[in-house]
Amino acid sequence: MQNVIVDGYLAADPEILTAERSGARRARFRVVETTRFRRADGEAGERTTGFNCLCFDEAVAERYLGAYARKGSRVVVQGHVENDTWTGRDGAVHYDLRLIVREVRIKDRRGEAPAPAGRRP
Repeated sequence: MQNVIVDGYLAADPEILTAERSGARRARFRVVETTRFRRADGEAGERTTGFNCLCFDEAVAERYLGAYARKGSRVVVQGHVENDTWTGRDGAVHYDLRLIVREVRIKDRRGEAPAPAGRRP
């Protein structure tokens, strides 16, 4: 299994969701990271990439992300990538990649980050 580490910022407050049948809680959020570079002509450029993240650990979702994470929070997320495929109302097939979170750490700008959360492999 591949392991991915993303260091970026939350694009919005995390959504805490509840599964209809089981009642299990999970968090869905988007992390964006920006890469800065120089073009061949010397002009500065940047590329922003967004990552859709899903955390199935109930304790992390509610007690950590729900309580401390806010739009603009700097986070380091570790997990693995899965493909998501669905058919839209127009009949078109859509594809997306999502990061299934195993561990997440919120990095406070003042250096007072809460303890990291998630399962250790």
